[in-house]
Amino acid sequence: MTRTDDTIAQLPAGTRRQQVLVLYLGSSALDADVVGWARYDGTGAASPTTGDGDEPPYRTGVAALLDGWRLFQAAQLIPPYPGAEHETSFLKHEFFFEKLVDL
Repeated sequence: MTRTDDTIAQLPAGTRRQQVLVLYLGSSALDADVVGWARYDGTGAASPTTGDGDEPPYRTGVAALLDGWRLFQAAQLIPPYPGAEHETSFLKHEFFFEKLVDL
C-alpha cells in the first residue's frame, strides 16, 4: 500500500518511520568509494528502487554518516575460498544505514 498525503496526515503526531540505505563499498573500509546502492523509504513519501540513478547518493559510507545516517549493519568479512580469489560474485562489502523520520 502506498501512503498518500491524506493517510500520512491521519497518523498521530510523533509517528516515526524508518528509511534504509544500503551501500556497497569497494572495500571493507567505510571511507571506500560506493560501487552500488539501494534505498528504501518506510515513510511512503518516495518509492526509490535499486539503480534508480547514475550517481550514488553518497561517495563513501563516511559521507552518509556525516549526513545523519546511522550505521546498523556491516557485512561479515569472509576470506575468498582458495583458488577463487579472482572470481566475480555478489558485492560483499555491504553496509546498512538508517534514518528515523518523523511524519
